[in-house]
Amino acid sequence: QVQLVESGGGLVQPGGSLRLSCATSGSIFRVNVMGWYRQAPGKQRELVASITSDGSTKYADSVKGRFTIYRNNAENTVDLQMNSLKPEDTAVYYCNADIIRRYGSQNWYWGPGTQVTVSS
Repeated sequence: QVQLVESGGGLVQPGGSLRLSCATSGSIFRVNVMGWYRQAPGKQRELVASITSDGSTKYADSVKGRFTIYRNNAENTVDLQMNSLKPEDTAVYYCNADIIRRYGSQNWYWGPGTQVTVSS
């Protein structure tokens, strides 16, 4: 069984910072792309940032220059450093990963999500 678990969400004032972390567990052979998505009330889930195993990154236009995605390949973890937060960044943030299990099956996995609220 493969699991992803996010941590680090919370309430922060506009202009503040938060760092989200995502840990993986289970019988993992290799992790390909890892990423962060978010979903605000009444909106569709959207990609925030992603990173490949060789470090190539992709960001949503709305977060470029404010958010940075980091990855630890040895521990199969991914972090999202969020700076200069805005109220419109308020959402549930989900960790996502393309994982090959030890016995060959490959799937996309999701964490349960962590709430980020940006408000004064």
